[in-house]
Amino acid sequence: MSTVLGIDVGTQNVKAVLYDIDTQQCSAVASAPLALHQTKTGIAEQEAQWWIDALHAAVNQLEPNLRARVVAIGVSGQQHGFVPINRQGQPLAPVKLWCDTSTTAECDYLMAQFGGSEACLSELGNLILPGYTASKLLWFRNTLPDLYAQMDCILLPHDYINFYLTGTKSMEAGDSSGTGFMDVRARQWSEKMLRVIDPKVDLRDRLPDIKTSATPIGTLLPNIAHKLGLPPGKPVAPGGGDNMMSAIGTGNIRSGVITMSLGTSGTIYSYADKPVVDEDGSIAAFCSSSGGWLPLICTMNCTVGTELMRNLFDTDIVAFEATLQASTRGAEGILTVPFFNGERTPNIPAAKACLFGLDSQNMHQSNFLRATVEGVTFSLRAGLELLIEQGLKPEEIVLTGGGANSPTWRQTVADVCNMPVTILQNQESAAFGAALQALASESGEALGDLTAKHIKTDVDACRKPQQTSVDFYTEHYQAYQKAAAHVEDLYR
Repeated sequence: MSTVLGIDVGTQNVKAVLYDIDTQQCSAVASAPLALHQTKTGIAEQEAQWWIDALHAAVNQLEPNLRARVVAIGVSGQQHGFVPINRQGQPLAPVKLWCDTSTTAECDYLMAQFGGSEACLSELGNLILPGYTASKLLWFRNTLPDLYAQMDCILLPHDYINFYLTGTKSMEAGDSSGTGFMDVRARQWSEKMLRVIDPKVDLRDRLPDIKTSATPIGTLLPNIAHKLGLPPGKPVAPGGGDNMMSAIGTGNIRSGVITMSLGTSGTIYSYADKPVVDEDGSIAAFCSSSGGWLPLICTMNCTVGTELMRNLFDTDIVAFEATLQASTRGAEGILTVPFFNGERTPNIPAAKACLFGLDSQNMHQSNFLRATVEGVTFSLRAGLELLIEQGLKPEEIVLTGGGANSPTWRQTVADVCNMPVTILQNQESAAFGAALQALASESGEALGDLTAKHIKTDVDACRKPQQTSVDFYTEHYQAYQKAAAHVEDLYR
């Protein structure tokens, strides 16, 4: 009995999934929490060592006899994080994360120096947005010049874990396309943008080549294998960003599938066989890790909003779901625009969350919780509409992430988006996708064949839109759009 190990380095935790190739079942899942340093000024950072510690904590929870059967490893990681390392392979500074919005000024500078938004979209495929890696790199150069001078290599979070496991510095097209200094059409580093960041140093010398195949990047180092209780010398796949690995884990490697992730952030994306670049840059024109492209909408606030509301009312997950089930759709008129951490879509880094429609009759806990779930879902529907406007033709939404565990939220997504919602048996889509990529890397089998064979639907958990609710939410969504426009005007 052989297994593959999928690792996902998220914002809140590190997860490890062992997938049994023969039984086509997850034989074990473990996780370890991560701390997060976040301030009111937009800073969001983690120490790379925290990831390593959590990786060991998670993997070592797995049964030793199961770990001994691992034949290949794949790593998924949160996108955009900036990990500068020196010649000894040590990180030079805390890692600025995807949710760090403190480098807005650097974004503006890079966009202007590159020639403006039109030039960025034409030559890169993406705007330079807060959260992307490019502005973090410029910030590091300007703010910590002594450490910048020691920088030998730039890595992203999943690349750093790969480096720890194998000693190989490597980057792959999917995750790299979220840096802001890659030409997503050509899958190559943009010399022009890198020159804007540093006119005196050719930063291509500080970056690994971009890998576009699924062949292993290296093998597990003996000393690391010993610490993790894994067989040494096993192949490590290229891995990728969490969205790219989740696309694999949800079978989103063909047209017609939409993956919607209800995680810390909300993401919605679909496979495309050519780059999808919209005229105002609202869509992230990412590459996939399966040979195509992955046009993606990211909202900064998804389960962030529901967790804040749960904490406000001291409501655990069980009570949260019970409250949602007992609540009324439309939350008796309360509308939540959930921009708690600023927002990327629309791009308003300084935005704040706002509640509309409060009166003396509707200020109840159930309405606040329901309105937050609906507001987050409305925000994602707006993203879905942007993808459809670009010619994508989704047939179903594959729902994943922590929010997908809520039956009420699943139905809300189906009704708000007027589309069938599919739930998969394996909900750890990013780690599972990394495991499937590892299996493809080790076996040489085509990724499409593997996803068709190994991804299974949880039929009882799937949801279909209910017409009465679809009609109601169509009208309610229009009210949300008006409210969101007011918030955008207020904080733009």
